[in-house]
Amino acid sequence: MTVKEILTKLVSFDVLSTQNNLELVDWISTYIKSFGIDVVYIYNEQKTQASLHCRIGPAIDGGVILSGHTDVVPVKGQPWKTNPFELVEIDDKLYGRGACDMKGYLACFLSVLPKMVNSALKKPIYFAISYDEEIGCLSAPELAEHINTYYSEKPKYAIIGEPSLLQPVVGQKGILYVQTEVNGSQGHSSRIEKEVSAIHESSRLILWLENKMKELSSSTQNEKFLPPYSTLHVGKFNGGIATNVVAANASFEWDIRSIPEDKIEDILSDYSAYCSTLEKEKQQLFPDFKITNTPLHPPVIGLLTDEDSSIIEFINKVKVTDTEKLGYVAYATEAGQFSEAGFESIICGPGSIEQAHRANEFVSIEQLNLCVKMIENIVEELSL
Repeated sequence: MTVKEILTKLVSFDVLSTQNNLELVDWISTYIKSFGIDVVYIYNEQKTQASLHCRIGPAIDGGVILSGHTDVVPVKGQPWKTNPFELVEIDDKLYGRGACDMKGYLACFLSVLPKMVNSALKKPIYFAISYDEEIGCLSAPELAEHINTYYSEKPKYAIIGEPSLLQPVVGQKGILYVQTEVNGSQGHSSRIEKEVSAIHESSRLILWLENKMKELSSSTQNEKFLPPYSTLHVGKFNGGIATNVVAANASFEWDIRSIPEDKIEDILSDYSAYCSTLEKEKQQLFPDFKITNTPLHPPVIGLLTDEDSSIIEFINKVKVTDTEKLGYVAYATEAGQFSEAGFESIICGPGSIEQAHRANEFVSIEQLNLCVKMIENIVEELSL
């Protein structure tokens, strides 16, 4: 199958995060097995989702992992001009949810599978395909560790194919999503001085987060990232039942995106300390005032691959871009998790991150063809 044919099939599976992805991974597995390659499944507890991995080539140390995820973000409320789950070609661009982030990369390495099995690989290539990446990179740690323990040999490199316009990226920020719930009192808005509004107190918490970001930006920076400091951002807010009713409940969701110099746990600890102080103050007026903070996933570790690492020499041999500059990004990927598992890791995939998560997402045919060429170069390099 061509890369476009495979991508057409992959996009047709409308599998969002947390949804059953077995039909999608079964299709991928069947395709891989048709070339005589064994596939290993790693199921969730409910056996409604699965990651998979496989090895092409000999059981020898020093192989390369090609890694991507199957889930995509929602399309609801976005102004799509085409069916988001039907790949459509317009002006040498392929439109569809996940075409760029990141089923395009999956389609690229799957399309090169015939070349892999017909080449005299001296070192192996591994496929690592995960689920629930978009909601906190939930399955990647188990997937990476399973590869570590399942095979007798040790892979050396991991190339995570998030969209980077095929520029090698060696640094990413860590990330954590948090939900904050505030329980206040309720009453007539004319008695606001006698009540504790959950919305008003939420506003104080949000202002603390903004001021904390300003503090971090002035104390610690890493100029390789944009922005060069850790950021805190509130993306969702709910609260209140009427304009003239003091809000008894409010909640908001926010994220931390941290540079390597800052620890997510330290930022969260500082925030929790402020919440405790605010609780004690407001409980004097309303004893049941309470702030509850719930991380929505485990912290996702960042990536900071040394620019002198051997993977840089390797990627320079196989890359298809002219740039010598290594990238650093603010978005999170599974690369840090593969690095933590002991694999030298980089991010390098087709398409632009500017297309990710938006309506009318696309990847150019040129980018896909270049990515296929890069993976073919990897096959040739590992056959020497």
